[in-house]
Amino acid sequence: MESPLLHLALVGTPNSGKTALFNALTGSRQKVANYPGVTVERKEGSFVTPSGRQVSLVDLPGTYSLRGRSPDEEITRDFVLGRAKGEVLPDLVLCVADSTNLRLTIRLLLELKRTGRPLVLVLNMFDIAKRRGVSVDVARLSDALGMPVVTSIAVRKGGTADLLRLTDEVLAQSPSSPRDNLWHPLTAAELRTTQREADGIIAATVSLPERPDTWTARIDAVVLHPVGGLLILLVLLFVMFQAVFAWAQPLMELLSSGFDAAGDFVHDSLPAGLLQSFLQNGVISGVGSVVVFLPQIIIIFLFILLLEDFGYMARAAFLMDRIMGGAGLHGRAFIPLLSSFACAIPGFMATRVIDNRRDRLTTILIAPLMTCSARIPVYTLIISAFIPSELIWGWINLQGLVMFGLYAAGIVSALGMSFLIKFFMWRDYQPAPFMLELPDYKMPRVRSIAIGIYTRAKMFLQRAGTTIFAMMVLIWFLASFPQAPAGAEGPAINYSLAAMIGKAIAPLLAPLGFNWQIAVALIPGMAAREVAVAALGTVYAIEGGKEAAAQIGQVLATKWSVATALSLLAWYIFAPQCASTLAVIRRETGSTGWMAVTFGYMLALAYLASLATYHIAVAFGAG
Repeated sequence: MESPLLHLALVGTPNSGKTALFNALTGSRQKVANYPGVTVERKEGSFVTPSGRQVSLVDLPGTYSLRGRSPDEEITRDFVLGRAKGEVLPDLVLCVADSTNLRLTIRLLLELKRTGRPLVLVLNMFDIAKRRGVSVDVARLSDALGMPVVTSIAVRKGGTADLLRLTDEVLAQSPSSPRDNLWHPLTAAELRTTQREADGIIAATVSLPERPDTWTARIDAVVLHPVGGLLILLVLLFVMFQAVFAWAQPLMELLSSGFDAAGDFVHDSLPAGLLQSFLQNGVISGVGSVVVFLPQIIIIFLFILLLEDFGYMARAAFLMDRIMGGAGLHGRAFIPLLSSFACAIPGFMATRVIDNRRDRLTTILIAPLMTCSARIPVYTLIISAFIPSELIWGWINLQGLVMFGLYAAGIVSALGMSFLIKFFMWRDYQPAPFMLELPDYKMPRVRSIAIGIYTRAKMFLQRAGTTIFAMMVLIWFLASFPQAPAGAEGPAINYSLAAMIGKAIAPLLAPLGFNWQIAVALIPGMAAREVAVAALGTVYAIEGGKEAAAQIGQVLATKWSVATALSLLAWYIFAPQCASTLAVIRRETGSTGWMAVTFGYMLALAYLASLATYHIAVAFGAG
């Protein structure tokens, strides 16, 4: 008889190593979705205990308290209390603590005790604590807390063996009989009392070294310098965008060659007709023109994950606090905005750590201006076609420099919009002081980085295989039907539904230098921005045949002026969000109005920026 599935929850403060522990326990047996009714990312995995118990593990959002002052706190609180819609009450809660810094976690643990759920304290990163001379009397700490305590080294093979064994023992006792629930939201006075109790427990059970480790302080003296620290941050971002071109190019060429070979095979194997056109121009050329940019997207994620694992992200937030405060943003907004470089949706999720609704709403409104990974295919296609691949001063890649400039334009526009929002909407409001615990530095772990990249690459490919594929089928159909009448002159696509739609919209976009093919590409780009590249590939492939399908960048260079290319780049700096992102804005803000405001102001900015860019470029002879 198969044992029943048991449900565990991971709770902990940010930077406690909770994600590393989750990866160590579940490995590849995990999936990412959203919590029911909200858009916060939900990571769930499974593992089997030494005694054969089947366990489902949910990684709850990092939090410092259960007071419910931010959406992350609310989700963790409701999940632990069994209030979360569509979720199962956990049989056991594993509270993960950074062994080198227990103060805030012990306070959180005392709050969790009031919920009545069975608890285990997991002292993670115990090896680092020992190395720094931090001594924890585990048995005495367990007695003081009245719960089991176990040490863990999540990043080392076998480092979770004691945890798995203890989990078996606790679950075998009485997994479904929680203690009395005495929890209620703590007042400020109760919170101070709880912190004093936590400090007393730590004083009685933890010994700190006389000469604490100073490596973190030494590094912080450099990276947190008001001037030098900002320069280091800019250099890191600059290197990241240079790498997007320099490192990814060989892999991109390999993928491109593979898709070209597949297209040639279909072209040579099948007779000319609709089936050949659909497979070569609709599927291979369309989807392939987006998948080829996977290496660049992986590089962006690699840098972000490395900086998070190293402990630099919190420092970057502190560095940017003064600049962001001048623009009316809370310092905590930096991490959601940085997350939006990958995709605005996880950026919206990250705003849930911001307590004040005004601060959170401002961050949501400007997060779409950060250059998400969906823009990379568009930027790369146009830059590769119109910007020469050459070095400036012998070491700076010109294409990478242009890419860096586009990202910088997004950042500057986001800060500018934040300032305008503050000036016109909330002039009398001052953001709360920025307080954030700085984690110790630690070496990034290959396993955690690999799992993070694999998960995000998988999500990108699933998007390419669903949304992008569906849009490519639609574009191919519109570009192929109705077929040209007998004796027709010019490419057959000129008689298609796509041409009719594009030419109907073209007068609105003509002042921007856009032709009807661009107009056709912008429409499905509302489903997903990168679809615009695939749509251009499909339209020009059908119009130009086999050579156009293989060399879409060269085709654009002959069909467009430089002014048109620059205008389209300007459009995509501000381009209105894809449909899924707009839906998330509505759900996160609880208002269709804010969704409409976001779409409207971004559309207006995109049009005005493209209009100005095109006419300035024409004035300088690039038309």
